[in-house]
Amino acid sequence: MLRNLSHRFSFILLFKIEILIFIILFIAPVFLFPISPDRKIFFVIWASVGFLIISFFVRRRLKEIFSVIEKKIKRMSHDDCSDDRTLQLSYAFNEIETALNQMAEKYKNDIAKMKRLERIRTEFLGNVSHELRTPIFTIQGFLETLLNGALEDPNVNRKFLEKAAAHTENLNHLLNDLIDISMIESGEMRLSFRYFNLLDFLIEIVKEYDPIVLEKNLKIEIGQFNKKLEVFGDKNKLKQVFVNLIQNAIKYSNSGKIELMVEEEKSSALIIVKDFGVGIPEKDIERIFERFYRVDKTRSKEIGGTGLGLAIVKHIVEAHNSKIEVKSKVGVGSEFSFSLKK
Repeated sequence: MLRNLSHRFSFILLFKIEILIFIILFIAPVFLFPISPDRKIFFVIWASVGFLIISFFVRRRLKEIFSVIEKKIKRMSHDDCSDDRTLQLSYAFNEIETALNQMAEKYKNDIAKMKRLERIRTEFLGNVSHELRTPIFTIQGFLETLLNGALEDPNVNRKFLEKAAAHTENLNHLLNDLIDISMIESGEMRLSFRYFNLLDFLIEIVKEYDPIVLEKNLKIEIGQFNKKLEVFGDKNKLKQVFVNLIQNAIKYSNSGKIELMVEEEKSSALIIVKDFGVGIPEKDIERIFERFYRVDKTRSKEIGGTGLGLAIVKHIVEAHNSKIEVKSKVGVGSEFSFSLKK
C-alpha cells in the first residue's frame, strides 16, 4: 500500500510545476473570491480553459519522456549497442526505466553472444573443411598414384593401399566425432543412466589398450579402491570419456605409466586419469576443450586425432551433472578429474 502511494505521489511530483500553476491561477480564485450566481459560468469556463492549458503542458512533458524511450528502442532495433548510457527518466517512471535498461542490457549481451557464436560457427566450419580435406586429398593421391602404374609395382602397391586405408579410418573417426558433437550440442544425445561396478568397468577398458601401451613402453595402473563401488551414469557414454582421456595420455607420453585413480567421497566418486607425459602449457589449459583446438599443431598432425575428443568429454561429463577439471605442468604431466554420483 505504501509503495502504491509513493508511486502515485511521485507521479504527481513529476508535474509539480503544472499543478502549482493550475492551483494558483484556476483553483485559488474560487476560494479567494466569492462565487455569485453571475460568476459561476465564468469560473467554470476559467477552470476548463486552465485544465486544457495544463493538459497541453502535461502532454508535452509525457511526449518528451516517451521520445527518450523511443530513441532508446530505435537504437536497440538497429543493433546499435555502442551507446552504453543507461536510460534516465523521471523518478515517477523508475519501474519503466529499470525494465527498459535491463532489456537494453540483455539485448546487448544477446547481440554479443550471437556474434561470438557466429564467429565460433565460422571457425568450426573452416576447421571441419580443413580436417576433411586433408584425409580426402591424401587418399585421392594414393589412389591416383596406384592407378597411374604403382598398382603393378609389388614394392609399393600394398604400402600405398595400407596408407589409404589408414587415412580412411581417420576420416571415419572424424565423421563419427562430428556426428557425436552435433548430437550433443543440439540436445539430441540420449543418456541411459544406471548403476554399474566401476572397477570391472575400468579393467575392461584398460585391457583394450594392452597391445598399444606395450608398444610404447607404457603401463596403465588402476589404483586401489573399493571393489564393490558402483557409480551412476551412462556406461557407454562414460566409456567414450575414458577412451578419449586414455588415448590422449598415451599419445602424449613416451614411457612410464598412466594412472587411473578413484577417491571415494560421501555421495560421489572422484575419478582421476593421470599421465606423466609432456604436459599442457598454462596458457592453453582453458582452451583444450574447444573443438579442434590443438596445443601443438605440428605434433598433433604427427600423432593424429580429430581434435574433438576433449570437447566430447566435456559435454558428456557435464551431462552427468559434473565438471571436468585439469591440472597440468609442462614436462611433468597432466591430470584430468571428474566426479560421478554413487
